[in-house]
Amino acid sequence: MNIILVPGFWLDASSWSAVTPPLEAAGHRVRPLTLPGLESVDTDRSAIGLRDHIDAVVAEIDASEEPVVLVGHSGGGAIIYGAIDARPDRVVRGVYVNSGPLADGASINDELPASNGEVPLPDWSVFEEADLIDLDDELREQFRARAIPQPQGVAADKQQLSHDDRRLSVPATVIACEFSSEMLRGLMEQGHPYVAELTRLSDVEFVDLPTGHWPQFTKPAELGAVLLAAVDRS
Repeated sequence: MNIILVPGFWLDASSWSAVTPPLEAAGHRVRPLTLPGLESVDTDRSAIGLRDHIDAVVAEIDASEEPVVLVGHSGGGAIIYGAIDARPDRVVRGVYVNSGPLADGASINDELPASNGEVPLPDWSVFEEADLIDLDDELREQFRARAIPQPQGVAADKQQLSHDDRRLSVPATVIACEFSSEMLRGLMEQGHPYVAELTRLSDVEFVDLPTGHWPQFTKPAELGAVLLAAVDRS
């Protein structure tokens, strides 16, 4: 299986380094991505938008000769969903790590503080307490040292999906971290807009991995095992 790993905001391909060993040991082809504008702190990212990131993932799908599993962390969930919409016949599963599919017309987060076309990693006080569970001082320092500003367009652009509803039939795994699967199911029953697109999918499974927003740092071994199980079910 070809596993394409899409990081969340402020992160590049190296953010998956502690997660990939069990996937590679099982013989899968693992491709963690550094998305456009995230190459370095000095990169000009002012003109990069959500579609650029989706197109980068689609290009990786097109380059694969094997079945593809897409994994998206946080904002990466919206990106892999856009790619699934573009290539529903090539993706056998979408895995949403503390994230979910983003509905047409919605943005990932257009409220993040931005400057000169980019969104630097904010102060920790901006995040909810649940986001920071298990992210101790050492991990926070390591995260901030590696953080790269996010293109503002990726955060603020509206998702633009096609009229091809085949994306709704692609199996999905939601790895529930700061919000448990029970909480997510409750939101779905309530018709909460946060999970509006998730309720439209025909095949969704939930896996609980209790920790904060960045399990690739706080529980990498456990995340790797969960991802491997999801891939095996594909």
